[in-house]
Amino acid sequence: METIRIGVIGGSGVYSLDGLKIIEELDIDTPFGKPSDKIVIGELGGRKAAFLPRHGRTHRYTPSEVPQLANIYAFKMLGVEKIVSVSAVGSLKEEIRPTDFILPRQIVDRTKNRPSTFFGGGIVGHIAFADPFCEETRAQAARIIGDYFRAKSPDKKLFTDETLVVMEGPQFSTRAESRLYKSWGAGIIGMTALPEAKLAREAEMCYITIAMATDYDSWREDTEEVGVGMVLGHMKENNKTINSVLPLVLQGLGEERACGCTNAARFAVMTDMSTVSPDAKKKLELLYGKYWK
Repeated sequence: METIRIGVIGGSGVYSLDGLKIIEELDIDTPFGKPSDKIVIGELGGRKAAFLPRHGRTHRYTPSEVPQLANIYAFKMLGVEKIVSVSAVGSLKEEIRPTDFILPRQIVDRTKNRPSTFFGGGIVGHIAFADPFCEETRAQAARIIGDYFRAKSPDKKLFTDETLVVMEGPQFSTRAESRLYKSWGAGIIGMTALPEAKLAREAEMCYITIAMATDYDSWREDTEEVGVGMVLGHMKENNKTINSVLPLVLQGLGEERACGCTNAARFAVMTDMSTVSPDAKKKLELLYGKYWK
């Protein structure tokens, strides 16, 4: 199988990509089950990429049900080195308006019901996660999206120094929760970037989130509470924008990796591997076998 170095994960409303020249669709099994859907291998922006709709093409998985271990592992099986994740988010700041884009720099984990690591089953490992998004890839994407907005959509803004709060869902925030997150200085809130970002780091992949604001969450007194009806209108415009921007991002991402993501797990495993069962080793061989030899 040909190695596919770039993976794209589509969020709510992004179940396919305009302009993607489909080469094949893969029904993949992993040691962690099946991914959210078949993975589409195609060509976009002159680059081959693997595309996976996070919630499935018919949006059948809640944020808590998304088989994220299988999704990331399946990309690893294909040879993916860089993941561009697309997510709809709520804004926690007045200046971040619906239909603006955000490349978050930091993340706060408020999830509680999701498996969030490949480790376990007799193998213990710890990965550094101080900077959860790949700075090298984020900088490349920021330049490309910023240039596009200045040239084509000067009314839109790109924010690159924000913190993303990831909540469990599927309910939206209470007003008290929304005000609490705002008081922390966070800029946006979503439901799906975790454990994706953690798993991508454990799998030594570069990972960024292109977040698209759809609403002001629930912190504003002068607006109606956030609901699906409010979100859908802005989501439609966001999807037009991402379909224009994404080919440029894929085209502009460099082939080489000089970031720490490349060998993030080099010293992660704490367990004496001579005590680990063959089944447990086999499950994680793809991820860490190179460090056991």
